Amino acid sequence: MLEMYVTKQIAVKGKMVNHLERIDEIRDDCWINMYAPTEDELHHVEEKTGLPSEFLRYPLDEEERPRIDLDDDTGDVLLIIDIPYVRKEGQNIHYETAPLGIIIMKHNLLTISLRDAPVLDQFSANRVRDFIVNFRTRFAYQILLAGAKDYLKLLRYMDKTLDASERELAKSISNKDLYKHLELGKSLIYFSTSLKSNEAVLEKLMRGRIVKQYEDDEDLLEDVLIEFKQAREMADIYASIVNGTMDAYASIINNNMNVIMKIMAAATIVLSVPTVITSFFGQNVPMPWNNDFRSQPLPFIGVLVFCVICIVGTVVILKRKRML
Repeated sequence: MLEMYVTKQIAVKGKMVNHLERIDEIRDDCWINMYAPTEDELHHVEEKTGLPSEFLRYPLDEEERPRIDLDDDTGDVLLIIDIPYVRKEGQNIHYETAPLGIIIMKHNLLTISLRDAPVLDQFSANRVRDFIVNFRTRFAYQILLAGAKDYLKLLRYMDKTLDASERELAKSISNKDLYKHLELGKSLIYFSTSLKSNEAVLEKLMRGRIVKQYEDDEDLLEDVLIEFKQAREMADIYASIVNGTMDAYASIINNNMNVIMKIMAAATIVLSVPTVITSFFGQNVPMPWNNDFRSQPLPFIGVLVFCVICIVGTVVILKRKRML
């Protein structure tokens, strides 16, 4: 998919405001947005802009890590960052990250990704204030800021999901809730790793002079770095909470299993006492259905009472040893 936009000023309630408008051809001072591009679209953009072909293909690799690259011949700067995605499979929600390429050129700015980037929707829908395509460096930093805010928004939602899952687990431990915790823990690890890599790219931008910046751009970049650091800290905290919760519930499950096994072992001991006694005296004691029972009932009654006493004694001993 290939889209081009330019900023135009329109009158709204007597005031001139900047408005993003879509165009059909690539020209100077336009924003070129590409996602899941075809080979024809890649060749077309490469011919029109003179970009190195590798700059257009690096961000299309799902395994590409965040980094910054400069082409010495053209002066074009490639920023690759990881942005968050939400993928749904039925009722299950998966949180993932994928690379987004931002190419700052002399006359244009280009964004390219393998999938449609939700972080760019607010720009194309004119929901971002002080947004002008012509200010390419500021535009790139505004995209980075929007990506950081997306991370924070999804992390807060994941925190609420964790709280709801923990309340369900407190009622009864189920595999479904444990799998949900496991999936969230995996997503938080992906988020934390991507945020650390993004942070390294931003720090390199702060240290170097790879991209021409004005004073307002530097302030905006500082805000972006603060937001990414906050998101990384939140991801690390939530990941620690998930790991601690999983360890706690694993201990609870093991403890419950030990309690059940202890009760079963104690019950086996209690029931084995009368079995031993009755098996020993069974052949020599008249039973109620025998003719000799009426004349000699005491042996049976004595064995029965002895069994009851032994059971009570065994239970008392096990109670004192906290086995029951």
